[in-house]
Amino acid sequence: MSWFEPKTEKPKIPPAKALWAVCPKCKSHFTKDAWKKNDSICPKCNYHGRLAVRERIERMADKGTFEELFSEISYSDHLEFRDATGDYKSKVEATIAKLGERESVVVGKCDIDSHKVVLGVMDFSFMGGSLGTGTGERIARACEVAVKERRPLIIFSASGGARMHEGILSLMQMTKTSAAIGRLKAAGLPYISVLTDPTTGGVSASYAMLGDINITEPRALIGFAGRRVIENTIKQKLPADFQSAEYLEKHGYIDKIVERKDMKSFIAKMLNFWGF
Repeated sequence: MSWFEPKTEKPKIPPAKALWAVCPKCKSHFTKDAWKKNDSICPKCNYHGRLAVRERIERMADKGTFEELFSEISYSDHLEFRDATGDYKSKVEATIAKLGERESVVVGKCDIDSHKVVLGVMDFSFMGGSLGTGTGERIARACEVAVKERRPLIIFSASGGARMHEGILSLMQMTKTSAAIGRLKAAGLPYISVLTDPTTGGVSASYAMLGDINITEPRALIGFAGRRVIENTIKQKLPADFQSAEYLEKHGYIDKIVERKDMKSFIAKMLNFWGF
């Protein structure tokens, strides 16, 4: 053996999750660049992946027209909630620092193909898109702006349900938002609800299903309780496609499934139809 042996270092290999995107439905692997270039849509099964709130706004609003409203409204920690994993305030503040958003919904005024609307977009990355007091307040105020300025309301939902860290006040947002949408409709203004993957729990049981037209993206998960909870309750096996967008459309709960690339033009057509 030679008295000199060069030092060798193991090559630095990026972790798989840094290189690959995995379709949640069919489990196919794609490079993250390919996934992003395809608008976060699986080229094999057409599953429409989740978008961050700013990505969704960029795709929907005419360039330079989005004016954010009520960004100062955020969560409340009236219960000073804490569990075995830590306190609620620390968790939500860490989420705010990571995402740069202060609530699970962003609302504002914008144009969609020159139609003036009020737009709300939920972000599942923020505490599972949960419905908290700040979320409900932003949506209720967005409805008030829509009524005042005679603008249609469009909300893209993505949520796991009510934010239980905020207790009964989070559940009260179901009634609060539903009542606000009721006042919007009484004023003769249309509401388009877009349910994206996933829309469940208290959000699906309130404003997400109250649209004058309810639409969704392909293969989105939409429901209330989870599959296992329902099966254990009714002691029956549910269909494989249960709670999918396609299942709901077939059974009359969704009016239409719209591809992501067609979403903006479809909404513009509906606004034309209503004369807005």
